[in-house]
Amino acid sequence: SKFLNDKWMIKNGFLNDVQEHKPWWWNIKVQKLNLSAPLILLPEVSCQKAIEILQEKGYDQAPVVAESGLILGMVTLSNTLTSVLAGKAQFSDPVTKVIYDQFSKIGLEDSLGKLSCILENDHFAIVVHEQMQFNGDGSSFMKQMVFGVVTAMDLLTFVSRNDKK
Repeated sequence: SKFLNDKWMIKNGFLNDVQEHKPWWWNIKVQKLNLSAPLILLPEVSCQKAIEILQEKGYDQAPVVAESGLILGMVTLSNTLTSVLAGKAQFSDPVTKVIYDQFSKIGLEDSLGKLSCILENDHFAIVVHEQMQFNGDGSSFMKQMVFGVVTAMDLLTFVSRNDKK
């Protein structure tokens, strides 16, 4: 059962920390990774335009976020190209036809240990930040903002550059 799997429990926020011999970076916060601002695509961007943008800007993937701020998923260059070449999508189709809607989110205040557990199964995690927004009538709501996309390479780069040993 997944409830007996410590990594699943950590990834989903039910356990904080179970590793007995943690590496030096385990409890450092995700915000210390010094991530660059993400490239975000709106859902109406075509597959053709998404490929062009990702190639031009040098990105492998980008979150697809609705105008409302709702994170719809991730689009990757390889999946978009593969889908178009296989005939599963057309260049003119919206990028929502080729997005991964299964993705993990992690907060800026979460630990690199939790991130490490997520990256054991996922190629990336979307770094989100909760922000309070107010309406004209004074009512408020929490909105998730995409702060960045983090990969295992980002974590490895941080660890190798800052290795305490």
